[in-house]
Amino acid sequence: MKVLLSGHLGYIGTVMTPMLLKAGHEVAGIDANLYRRCTFAAGGQIVEVRTIEKDMRDLTARDVEGFDACIHLAALSNDPLSDLNPDLTYAINHRASVRFAQLAKQAGVKRFLFASSCSNYGKSGDKMIDETGELNPVTAYGQSKVWSERDIGALADDDFSPTFMRPATAYGVSPRLRFDIVLNNLVAWGMTKGVILLKSDGTPLRPIVHIEDISRAFIAAMEAPREAVHGQAFNVGQTAHNYSIRDIANIVAEVVPGCTIELASDAGPDTRSYRVNFDKIAKALPAFKPQWDARKGAEQLYAAYKKSGVTLEEFEGPRYNRIAHIRKLLADRVLDGDLREREPEHA
Repeated sequence: MKVLLSGHLGYIGTVMTPMLLKAGHEVAGIDANLYRRCTFAAGGQIVEVRTIEKDMRDLTARDVEGFDACIHLAALSNDPLSDLNPDLTYAINHRASVRFAQLAKQAGVKRFLFASSCSNYGKSGDKMIDETGELNPVTAYGQSKVWSERDIGALADDDFSPTFMRPATAYGVSPRLRFDIVLNNLVAWGMTKGVILLKSDGTPLRPIVHIEDISRAFIAAMEAPREAVHGQAFNVGQTAHNYSIRDIANIVAEVVPGCTIELASDAGPDTRSYRVNFDKIAKALPAFKPQWDARKGAEQLYAAYKKSGVTLEEFEGPRYNRIAHIRKLLADRVLDGDLREREPEHA
């Protein structure tokens, strides 16, 4: 297939792109490339494909012509970043996403895969929740995904088939690494400080999934018979991989030599706690064969961090933390208040 992948230069996209190519697809990408300064050398090479470098809010009909499928990853990518300015979050993550789908439909694109999130479930506690469960987002990020699913779903017809992929919390090594997601963060804590610091009380439940397995799920859904995925949502992960934050910390402590686990002085409950059932994707998409678990992921991350010599300064700095990096770009006047790149200032 000819595939247009939005967010192809991001954390997941730089891993998904070569996997799509290896699967025999022709790939073009669209990305504002806000994280060009965040490349992690030990994360592998960024594979070059034809690229449209622009903000998703500026997408045109011409940009989406000639594709068989669109995969939409591009977004303000986590809860803290989306809370920076909820109005911008809704503009980028919701309205621009719906417009992308509308343009794709008008251009005759048959398949549209939307990267939603298990954050849609918000606070569901100990009960196991599947795709039929109540959507209860507690952040602007989660709300933007819920609204996008609703409005993109309304576009479905005989010629346009959207599918909604709801990945668990991602982890794993990438050319555009992030330290601001739980497993990646705790391994970095252990390596650079010798301490795994829990900023919540450790009880919140969180399913996690490797970014390679997220990519495998998208490819399986895109290649599946239309009737197997049309208009449907799929949780992306494995039911056995629901962990408490404390469980994840214990795994990391076993992988990273000589580190201990501590609670932050202001640690308290985290309202985001959910336990997710992933049986549907295993049954509906037999081609989806996940290959990672938390221990293997922690080992991969630790090896990459050691290879690159990750320092405490890098860990605590803005390079691999999305909200901190965006704040730096704003402070340095690289971005304006709408998160658009400014024209270079000349003396």
